[in-house]
Amino acid sequence: MKNITLDESAYSAAFGIEMAPVGRLAGPGGAASFGRVLPGGETTPHQHDEAEAFVILRGEGELVVDNIVHRVGPGSVAVFEPFETHTLRNTGDVPLEFLDLYGRDPARATEAAANTGRERFTDRPVFVFSTPPTPNGDLHLGHLSGPYLGADVFVRFQRMNGVAAYHLTGSDDFQSYVVARARQKNHEPLQVAAQYAAEIRATLSLMDIMIDQYTVTGTDPTYREGLQDFFSRLVRSGAVQRRTDAALFDAETRKYLYEVDVGGRCPNCSAPTGGNICEECGEPNFCVDIVNAKSNLSIAEPVRGTADRFSLPLHNFRETVLAHHRTGKVSPRLQELARRVFEREEFHLPLTHPSEWGVPPVEPVEGRQVIWVWPEMAYGFLHGIAELGRRHGRDWSADAPQRDWKIVHFFGYDNSFYHTILYPVLYALAYPDWACDIEYNVNEFYLLDGEKFSTSRRHAIWGKDILSSETVDAVRYYLCLTRGETERTNFELAACQAVISETLIGRWQGWLNGLGAHIAALFDGRAPDAGVWSPIQSAFLARLQTRLDAIAIHYGADGFSLNGVMRELNGLVDDVIRFSKAHQSLSGNPGTHDEWRTVIALELAAARLLAQCAAPVMPRFAGKLAEAIGTDGATSHWSDHVTLLPPGAEIQLAGACFFAVPRTASSGDSGQMEVQGPPPAVPGAIEPTALEARLRAILHFESDAPVRSKSLADLGLTSLGAITLQHMLRTDWSIDLLVSDILEAKTIDKLFALVVERSAAREEEGVLI
Repeated sequence: MKNITLDESAYSAAFGIEMAPVGRLAGPGGAASFGRVLPGGETTPHQHDEAEAFVILRGEGELVVDNIVHRVGPGSVAVFEPFETHTLRNTGDVPLEFLDLYGRDPARATEAAANTGRERFTDRPVFVFSTPPTPNGDLHLGHLSGPYLGADVFVRFQRMNGVAAYHLTGSDDFQSYVVARARQKNHEPLQVAAQYAAEIRATLSLMDIMIDQYTVTGTDPTYREGLQDFFSRLVRSGAVQRRTDAALFDAETRKYLYEVDVGGRCPNCSAPTGGNICEECGEPNFCVDIVNAKSNLSIAEPVRGTADRFSLPLHNFRETVLAHHRTGKVSPRLQELARRVFEREEFHLPLTHPSEWGVPPVEPVEGRQVIWVWPEMAYGFLHGIAELGRRHGRDWSADAPQRDWKIVHFFGYDNSFYHTILYPVLYALAYPDWACDIEYNVNEFYLLDGEKFSTSRRHAIWGKDILSSETVDAVRYYLCLTRGETERTNFELAACQAVISETLIGRWQGWLNGLGAHIAALFDGRAPDAGVWSPIQSAFLARLQTRLDAIAIHYGADGFSLNGVMRELNGLVDDVIRFSKAHQSLSGNPGTHDEWRTVIALELAAARLLAQCAAPVMPRFAGKLAEAIGTDGATSHWSDHVTLLPPGAEIQLAGACFFAVPRTASSGDSGQMEVQGPPPAVPGAIEPTALEARLRAILHFESDAPVRSKSLADLGLTSLGAITLQHMLRTDWSIDLLVSDILEAKTIDKLFALVVERSAAREEEGVLI
């Protein structure tokens, strides 16, 4: 026995309260401490790898876990999993005292780390926002690869896990860039916004991006009044007040300069910048502090003056922002941006600007001013939730945000300041009783041929020029594979086309076609039951499970990475191709038939797994693949375990065409896409390269491995492979060859000559092939 007497001097500051360590307990890694929360105090939100339990000894309070409040008092016991964010708050008049028990459990920690969000999001609405695009042009691949594709995939995966997740976005009509575009087109801003808002919505649909709420701010009948009420809340808080500060004006027109109308060098990082925000470093500017500022309204040098605007003393809210960042997912890059911003001693951020385009506040202002579109957006998110709730019969109000709301933002780094610093402050001021629960997913710039995509300069590949029902999944695949997540990445059309042709068509589709041909030739088109299992085969099943677990982590809320998902999907296909190739020798031996059908059963399990895991990123491919192997349900529900196909399921993979190579007018092609699958059954369609492609699929050769220079025997074409090729020739080109004819042909050229001869004979009979 160890008797410990707790001395008052043992208490010291820790986690925002007072803690006194007791010491180690029996068992590996176990320890205990006493904690004391003074009236009105609370613990600092944090995460750690230990499992933990609080035993409340004295006092009353609240435990906040995943933004849900639980009342606690003497005798309450709360158990926390590793990495679970929790806050203990004293709501009484006496100190809240508790015993803290904690210890490391590696198995429990790794299990908790693999949480995909399903547990945290249970019984909560999850509102996933992609930053509303500016309607000054249509969406290009740079836009699509970022917030919109990311949010769509996130929602699809969470829904497969039973989460009530919704994707919300809209048209950010009151951006100053809409006015600039209207000047170029000699149109009214409202007309320009309406045109491009419709085009944007259509392009999102072409990209198979599902939108549950699309708010058009310029025409929504209740938006203007709701925004004004939100701004009035900010003013009533006392923090947002009118203030006169330096401002910049065009020397000729005397117009106030901000955002699109001014540019120069960033005062923080010296990179080229526009007004109010720098896309390079992410820090805001005040326009008047831009180095070598140039007006975009005239060639005259801008002049300094003053402007009376409603402003927010942001420097007073450092702790508000840092506390908010401790409760959710905020990347190191975003945390570093907050550190830089709050290094400023004073930071009075204007929330209104002189302009004719936008929603004016109801409060008196100097001249004609509007609520700046960026603080406006903070309200727009809540308005979108309310409109979604109205259509779904839910009691969701923008005036009364609820604690159980989970908000997940997807945005480009250039919008980081607004989302992660400004909006939490505005919500704290407008709704002091609401603790917003927000997680942030940021993407870096996606370049086009080494330069930024640009709507204004028309340096872009527009979504509508490359997307079709045949190409959309291939485009989604490549954007997911190469989008900028932690660093800037580059898009080149030729590289995109090559990867789709070689990887999706050459390897993915080639493997699936070959598997289908094997099953059609040897198992009458039905899935065989697994037979005898070898240690290598059981190990491969474990390997598939490892891939599934890794993909789930990359789809999950904490580890969300589309780059990671695509690497794992490519790895899954590579794994099964190697596995199949290693077992080819079993196919022609009657004594190993039971092991061979286990190989086929495992390949089909891999195909089913591919359909499930590809569903959030390539929904059309996944659905078509699931249908081809008779498992339609594989794409609607996320299974945590690899599953074999039911024996006897009809398999229709042979000759299936899943992908197409996208083309655009700028790439020198006349069409939008090029479908690559089985050659059409017309005279002259059979080429030696087509036979090469079939042999590569059967033999699982890399796309650049030499084939024409080797004999069929040297290539390893077995009798089973010959049967598979026989089936392909019959299915794709209506050519009947004996297996012995194929094996006796010796080389591809001789085999091609035999096919041409048989084709000519059939043409003479009046049969087109």
